Amino acid sequence: MAIKVGDSVRVLKRPLTEQDSTVHTFFQHMQGLTGVVENVYTKDEVAIKIDLECLPAIQAGVHKAATVRMREKFADSVGEEGRKGLEKHELDFVPHYMLLVREADLEKL
Repeated sequence: MAIKVGDSVRVLKRPLTEQDSTVHTFFQHMQGLTGVVENVYTKDEVAIKIDLECLPAIQAGVHKAATVRMREKFADSVGEEGRKGLEKHELDFVPHYMLLVREADLEKL
């Protein structure tokens, strides 16, 4: 299966293997997530921008908390004067949730 940039994909649901735990290429929390291929580096490294709507409650909570921290850090780094020149959507950005996944662990949608 040739995965290319822009493809909608889902991370397969499969049992974890011994190799997964030694080379850290597949984790339980990745299974079933959907997204869009952002870049294909190699067959073992495909960058997926995960659809935030498909995140389970725990992962969504972690992403939400990280978003709050990133927004605060960004706001602090630009200072009061810098914030005045920014639009609301620039201050309320939502960071991407990206994963590197092996091509063999993906299915096209």
